[in-house]
Amino acid sequence: MQCPAITPLMSGDIRMHITIYYASRRPDLDESLILDLLQGLVYVNDRQVKERHTYWGLDPKNPRTEIIIEQLPKKMPAQRRAKKETK
Repeated sequence: MQCPAITPLMSGDIRMHITIYYASRRPDLDESLILDLLQGLVYVNDRQVKERHTYWGLDPKNPRTEIIIEQLPKKMPAQRRAKKETK
């Protein structure tokens, strides 16, 4: 309910910035659970997450998770990249 599904789902490699604001200093939410829960709602499979930045915050009055998901650019094949670098 808190995360609406997107259509079409993101494909390819992605980067995530996750900030979790806990209600107390005894956190009980792991970011890997968030990755699993977003599977099928935002992206096809959580193995697409190739870069992850996780931050911890404390907000007793408003515990929450803020997530930014970005598509990573497709990389050039190594052979083409090597040719381009030598020019």
